[in-house]
Amino acid sequence: MAPNDQDSVPEGVDLERPNPARIYDWFLGGHNNWAIDREFGAKAVEILPNVRTMARVGREFLGRGVQYLADQGITQFLDLGSGVPTVGNVHEIADSVNPDSRCVYVDNESVAVAHSRVLLEREGDPTRHAVVQADLLDVDQVWEAALDTGVLDPTKPIGLIVVNVLYFFGPDDDPYGVIRNYVDRLRPGSYLLSSHMTDDGVPAEGEEERAAIRDQYARSSSPLFLRSREEFARFFDGLELVEPGIAWTPEWKPDLRPSPASDEFRAHPEASTGLAGLGRKL
Repeated sequence: MAPNDQDSVPEGVDLERPNPARIYDWFLGGHNNWAIDREFGAKAVEILPNVRTMARVGREFLGRGVQYLADQGITQFLDLGSGVPTVGNVHEIADSVNPDSRCVYVDNESVAVAHSRVLLEREGDPTRHAVVQADLLDVDQVWEAALDTGVLDPTKPIGLIVVNVLYFFGPDDDPYGVIRNYVDRLRPGSYLLSSHMTDDGVPAEGEEERAAIRDQYARSSSPLFLRSREEFARFFDGLELVEPGIAWTPEWKPDLRPSPASDEFRAHPEASTGLAGLGRKL
């Protein structure tokens, strides 16, 4: 059952405005959200009925990306802006390939961190799984806290995951500099897995509805910053892009894992409004 009273609110949770992590949880069918988040989500669905399917497309890409990385022998993951735990968490997918894999989750949202801790205490391994509450823009703090968990070995390749989060950071946040700072700390053989919302090449049909949802987010705690394909590709500068390169999210290695929501966009992947990519540090 979804939280519905003040007694269930973890310390530090802001219920004055809807929160992107909790809204995304609601889109995915989760229960770790509050009335203000559900009201926001319901209004978005009223405006754009397939918005929940679009959210699941992003989640499915995360699963395929982790599957691919684990298949390539990556055994440790740093998931930035990990959000509220839901079906197909990074450590679960990685463990299904390699039971000795390691994962550190990072988020600054109290609900996401609290539920991640509960999940890991119940189903995780404290020697291999951890969660850190921090702002991913503070690279020094995140990196230090992640290594202090003892879960990650910085002398070995890491799968850096920045999925469904970069579009919450605008130019003033220096997102390119932030991601470059993280990548510079990774050993060769590491990867950057990321996705982004865009209006570049997206069908004109539905633009009025999408603009209305962007207006919604502008009034929430986190406005959206869409980027073009070229702008998204800049996050991978200096890295070797893995095939198929920068692709529409439903078209990124669709056969790796079952992806029913992505299949709904197979004929028109650009309608998903999402771009995806994976880069390898040489």
